[in-house]
Amino acid sequence: MSGYLRVQNLGKAYRDWGSEWRRMASWLVPGIAPRKEHWVLQEVSFTVRPGEAVGIIGQNGAGKSTLLKLITGTTQASQGNIEIAGQVAAILELGMGFNPDLTGRQNVWHAAGLMGRSRQEIEQALPDIEAFAEIGEYFDQPVRTYSSGMQMRVTFSVATAFYPDLLIVDEALSVGDTYFQHKSFERIREFQQRGCSLLIVSHDRAAVQALCNRAILLDQGRVLKDGNPEEVMDFYNALIAEKENQKRVVLRHSSGKLQTVSGSGEAVLKRVELLNAAGQPLEFAGVGQAVQLAIEAEINRDIPQLVMGYMIKDRLGQTVFGTNTWFTGQILSDIKADSSIEYRVAFPMNLGPGSYSIAVALHAHATHITENYEWRDLACVFQVTNHDQNDFVGSTWMTPVIEISEINQSGSRSNTTPAPRAG
Repeated sequence: MSGYLRVQNLGKAYRDWGSEWRRMASWLVPGIAPRKEHWVLQEVSFTVRPGEAVGIIGQNGAGKSTLLKLITGTTQASQGNIEIAGQVAAILELGMGFNPDLTGRQNVWHAAGLMGRSRQEIEQALPDIEAFAEIGEYFDQPVRTYSSGMQMRVTFSVATAFYPDLLIVDEALSVGDTYFQHKSFERIREFQQRGCSLLIVSHDRAAVQALCNRAILLDQGRVLKDGNPEEVMDFYNALIAEKENQKRVVLRHSSGKLQTVSGSGEAVLKRVELLNAAGQPLEFAGVGQAVQLAIEAEINRDIPQLVMGYMIKDRLGQTVFGTNTWFTGQILSDIKADSSIEYRVAFPMNLGPGSYSIAVALHAHATHITENYEWRDLACVFQVTNHDQNDFVGSTWMTPVIEISEINQSGSRSNTTPAPRAG
């Protein structure tokens, strides 16, 4: 069975025996325990099926990188079992296994050999690896002279030079420059289209939701949630907010999706509606239509500062646009209990046809990480339809004006023909 991964009751503990003699004695005498024991992973179980893409998310120290090292065999588990079927390619820590004194080319030979590739296979793949990395003459220079981005280019190029059944990617991709990140994600998508399974660790919400059909949230070494990427990301978003005096509720929204609501409750959302220009509620909006987002906040206790933020997300949960009144310079101060605040946000619906949702937050600072009064995902759900604009693809309507000119032999332009403005 190609591209199959099964993890059962996996755990990793780092043990302090106090002395080498005590550690060796534990091999011979039952009952001798280490002086200290720290578990970084406990009872982790999940399955990645052929063709499935799974994202691993969690805060720093949650055990994500340790999990990948156990799966790839670079670290030994303290308990549990791992079952893998098919060819595996892994991109873990930047430059892992590279000798800094060898050239990029020499390291490619070494790394591909460790992957089990024959000399003939490496020779055939080497020109493509060099071309994909695009580091020029540095390919024959020692790796110690490379920038982190150059190391990432060579690491990714050799790891994906041979079609794998299962591709494992750690946060290392975030090191590369923007151009190479686009190139790398395009190759990952190509692998997925060919049926490759994917296991990726990333803090990049958009990357996880674009590439994965499942997400697993690790917290303090355990699986906290496993499911739809949007729902898991919303839950994670609530988790990383300040944990003291916080409530976190997961509800079943009328759309069928799980809705996460979190916050301390000093201010809460009483009403969130999408309105047309006349102030009437909307479920369907036209591309380019003038709309308003009406938000009413109820203040339960005196608060020194209030910031309102909102995010528009597509059907996959990826953020299309977001801002808040901290960034717009409209922070409210010294708000008294038992009062209500109404916000009206006017904007043109410059989105492509499809389903969208709006998340709304009330907090005290630039983000909801501290003093989060209420964060509500799926606060409003609506549809965008195109009934009076030219056909287009994508999630954004950018109102183009296209001009067409003929350039004659002298280089001058003539016969300029502006295309009609859409709409």
